[in-house]
Amino acid sequence: MRVIVIGSGMGGASTAYHLARRGAEVVVVDADRPGSATDAGAGIVSPSTSAWDDAMYPLAAAAGRYYPELTAELAEAGHESSYEVVGALVVSAVEAELTEAYDRVVARTGDAGVVQRLDPAQAREVFPPLAPDLAAVHVSGSARVDGQVLRRALISAAIDQGVEFVTAEASLEPGLRVRAGEPALDGDAVVLAAGAWSAEVASALGVPVPVEPLRGQISHFSLPGTETAGWPVVLPRTSHYLLAFPGGRVVAGATREAGVGFDHRVTARGQAEVLEQALAVAPGLADAGLIETRVGFRPVTPDSLPLLGQVAPGLFLATGFGPAGLTLGPYAGKLIAGLVLGEDVPGDELGPCAPGRFA
Repeated sequence: MRVIVIGSGMGGASTAYHLARRGAEVVVVDADRPGSATDAGAGIVSPSTSAWDDAMYPLAAAAGRYYPELTAELAEAGHESSYEVVGALVVSAVEAELTEAYDRVVARTGDAGVVQRLDPAQAREVFPPLAPDLAAVHVSGSARVDGQVLRRALISAAIDQGVEFVTAEASLEPGLRVRAGEPALDGDAVVLAAGAWSAEVASALGVPVPVEPLRGQISHFSLPGTETAGWPVVLPRTSHYLLAFPGGRVVAGATREAGVGFDHRVTARGQAEVLEQALAVAPGLADAGLIETRVGFRPVTPDSLPLLGQVAPGLFLATGFGPAGLTLGPYAGKLIAGLVLGEDVPGDELGPCAPGRFA
């Protein structure tokens, strides 16, 4: 079976990798535009602390559980993923908010690990820059991953399996032809995983792909001489967050800017928002060096749920992950590969994400 995958972000790279491991002939077409959500994403894998509703949580929980299996598989093949379980802190100075967070996480058994309350002094022991009034709920099972590193690992592993990568602007044409230069590409199936550009790619077919870009600005800081490898993810009761990587690197984000199109700029307002939110939660970062600010376009749908499944004969969607692409993308790619190849996939996981809800 020959499959054309459009897009090589987390969803597309994972789909191509899993298709190839099952013996499919795969060609990936990617325009390599600036602003890929995967390349700018923070990389928090913590389903139990996220605000998923009951319908979406089975998919998110399965995605979190799949990470150790996938990354071990990649490591065995010689590809480093950067995935590491470091735990997470849900932080607040309001007792009621911490109680609600604790009760929600404890109720979600299976991926949280050990859940415990920490007073402000205990919270600062594991994340020293925290504000002194913030207590926390510590969730030991949460993890982090560098999206750029994991994407490279999936692409390298896919190439090892014989996947062909083409750098070109792609568009879909009737008959499941993919126009990506000359000649056009034909396949038995097409997976559209072009992130925030998915609607543009599919426009000639008249297939509804209700995805729009949501700009996110994410800043990276340096704390020279500070060992940050074991610091947990920090999750305030807002859409912002902090997480650390080895080598004194701390990441803070992210803005959520609708209506700006594909304007790939770091803006003064966006940078100010990231800094204000980060320093309110972790004033100990005030003297950190600002290394870079990355900009990514998260693909969002009207109901904030992904588009995962078949929309026409031979045409499948793997897009619309919003800010959850690094959590959901690797596992979603496995599920979409299974659908393309006619395998049974868990209906309770994909059901809420069926593209037909917008038909």
